[in-house]
Amino acid sequence: MRRTLVKPLPVFFLSHPQSPRLSTPYRNVELLPKPLELLSSSISIFSSRFILTLSYLPPAEWLEPFINISDLASTDSRDLQPSPWVSQIINLLDGSSNMESNLDSFCHKFLIKLSPNFVAFVLESVEDKKKPDVALRFFTWAAKQKKYTHKLECYVSMINVLALANDVTKVRFLFQQLKEMGFVVSMSSANSLIKNFGGLGLVEELLWVWRRMKEDGIEPSLYTYNFLLNGLVNSMFIESAERVFEVMENGKIRADVVSYNTMIKGYCKAGKTQKAMEMLRAMETVSLEPDKITYMTLMQACYSEGNFDSCLGLYHEMVEKGCEVPPHAYSLIVGGLCKEGKCFEGYAVFENMIQNGLKAHVVIYTTLVDAFAKCGRMEEALKLFERMKIDGLEPDEVSYGAIVNGLCKSGRLDEALEYFRFCRDNQVAVNAMFYSSLIDGLGKAGRVDEAQKLFEDMAVKGCPRDSYCYNALIDALAKCGRVNEALVLFNQMDDEGCDQTVYTYTILISGLFREHRNEEAVKLWNMMIDKGITPTEASFRALSIGLCLSGKVTLACKILDDLAPMGVIPEKAFEDMIHVLCKAGRVKEACKLADGVIDRGREIPGRIRTVLINALRKAGNADLAMKLMHSKIGIGYDRVGSIKRRVKFRTLVES
Repeated sequence: MRRTLVKPLPVFFLSHPQSPRLSTPYRNVELLPKPLELLSSSISIFSSRFILTLSYLPPAEWLEPFINISDLASTDSRDLQPSPWVSQIINLLDGSSNMESNLDSFCHKFLIKLSPNFVAFVLESVEDKKKPDVALRFFTWAAKQKKYTHKLECYVSMINVLALANDVTKVRFLFQQLKEMGFVVSMSSANSLIKNFGGLGLVEELLWVWRRMKEDGIEPSLYTYNFLLNGLVNSMFIESAERVFEVMENGKIRADVVSYNTMIKGYCKAGKTQKAMEMLRAMETVSLEPDKITYMTLMQACYSEGNFDSCLGLYHEMVEKGCEVPPHAYSLIVGGLCKEGKCFEGYAVFENMIQNGLKAHVVIYTTLVDAFAKCGRMEEALKLFERMKIDGLEPDEVSYGAIVNGLCKSGRLDEALEYFRFCRDNQVAVNAMFYSSLIDGLGKAGRVDEAQKLFEDMAVKGCPRDSYCYNALIDALAKCGRVNEALVLFNQMDDEGCDQTVYTYTILISGLFREHRNEEAVKLWNMMIDKGITPTEASFRALSIGLCLSGKVTLACKILDDLAPMGVIPEKAFEDMIHVLCKAGRVKEACKLADGVIDRGREIPGRIRTVLINALRKAGNADLAMKLMHSKIGIGYDRVGSIKRRVKFRTLVES
C-alpha cells in the first residue's frame, strides 16, 4: 500500500545564507523563509512504504518598521528599534532603472510585503529625503502591492520629502490624491502638512488642512498655530496672520516667542519695520524675553533700510540683556557704522567682538579696511590688512581691491601697482574693480599713457571692461585735452555692448565745452535724451555752465524747462549759472538771468538776491556785492505814477 503525506519542512530548510541573522520570538524577525524556488519544488522521498510530496507555500507576511516586543514587556514606542528589513529595503532604493524589479524579486524571494507603516518609515529616512525622485518611485511601487492601500502617514511622508525639494507641482498632485482618499486628519499629520505647505507658499492647501482639522474635531496646538502663522507670513498674507495672532492672544493657547518672531518677520518682509518694533515692545508687556532671532530679524530689516542708528540701538539692547550676539550681528553693526563713515566706532564694535571670544572673518575685516581707506586713514587700513593675515585669514580679491582703491585715492599709486602685481603673480583674482581703481588713479595723476596700457591689458587678460573702466579712462583723456581719443572709446563702448551711462555723457560734454566744441556738446546731450537716459543734476550743470560761458544762457534756460516734464528739477541750477557768469565777469548777463528767474516766478526775489551777492563776492566784485546788499535792488519797488514796479537786478550795472 502507498501513502502520500503532506508535512511542513524541517526547520533547516527555512534558513538562507544571505538572510539577516535574527532571533525569535519577535514578530517580523523570525528566521527568514527559504527562497520561493526551493519551496515551490516537490520533494519526493521514496521508501519501501512511504512517498513524501511537498506542496506547502506559506503566505507573504506584512512587515512592520519596528521590532515588536510587546508580548515580552511594555516598551515605550520611542525605544523601539527599527527592523533589520528597513536597511535592506533602503539599500535597494538605488535609483537604477531596474529598482522596481529588484524590489519585486526581493519581496517575492522572502515572501514579504511592506505595510503602510513600513513604507511611511522608509520615506522618512534621511537617505530618501535626499533623493525625492527615488522616494516617489518607491511610493508608487508600494501602492501596487496586492491588497495594499496607502495610509495618511504615507502621503504625509511623501509630501514632506517633495517639500524639502521644493517640488510644488508634485506636492499639489499628491495632495489632491490625499483629499480624494477622505482620511481623518491626525494632529501630527496636520502639523506636518501645514508646516510644508506654509514653507512652499501653498496657502489654499494650508487652509484646507486647517478647516479639515476643525471638521475632524482636532484642537490646534501651539505648534499648529505657529506653523500656520509661518505659512501665511511666507506667502505675505500678513493681515490673515494678524487675525490668527489675535485669536491666539484671546484664546486658550497663548503666543510664544516663536509666534512673535514670525509676526516680526512678516512685518519686516512687508516693509513695516515700525510695526515690527512695536511687536518687540509688546513682548515685554506679556513677560516674554526676545531671543537672538527676534533681534537679528529687526537688525537685518533696519540695516536694509539704512536705519543704522536703530540697528546700533538693538545691538546695545542685546548686550544689556545678556542676549547672545551672533557673528552676523557684529557684521551688520560694523557694516552700518562704516557706511556712515564712522570707522573708529565700527572698529570699537569689532574689538568688542574679539574680546567676547568670537573670531572675525574676512568680510568684517574687509569692511573695516575699506572704511578706513575711504576715510583717508590708509595706515590704519594697512595695519588691519596685515592683522587679518596674522589671524590666519587669507585676504580675497575684495580685500586686495579695497587696499588698491584706497592707495589710489591717497595718491600712492606705486604701492597700489605693487599690490596689483602681487595679486596677478599669486593667482588672486584680479577683477574689473582693480583695473578701474588703478586707471582712475593714474588718470587723475596725469599718467594717462599708463592708464591706457592697463586698459588694453584687460582685453589681453580676458577681464571684461565695464562702464566704470571706460568712464575712468574717458575722464582721464577728456581732462588732459585728448577729447578725440575719448570719443573713440565712447563709440567703442557701443560696439562692445557696454552701457554708456549718464556719467559717460557728462564727462564728454564737459570735455567738449572745455575745447570750445559747443555744438558737439549740445548734440551729445540730445543723443543722451533720445536714448532715454535720464539726466542728473551733475549732467545739466556741465551743460548749463558750458552754455553760459559760450553766451547761450537762453538755450540753457530752455533746456532746463524741458527737464521738468521728465521729473528732473535741479534745485541749484540757477544758482550754478549765476555763479559761473559772475566768475567769468559777465555780471550783466547774471543780472539779466536773475530778473528772468523772478519774472517767471521760479524763485523768490530774496533768495536770488542772496545768491547774486554771494556770487559777486566769490568772483571778487566786493564793491558790487556791497552795493547790492545796501540797496533795494531785486526786492524793492519803484512807483511810476500809479504803477508799482520791482527794482530790476540789471539796474546794478546800468546805474
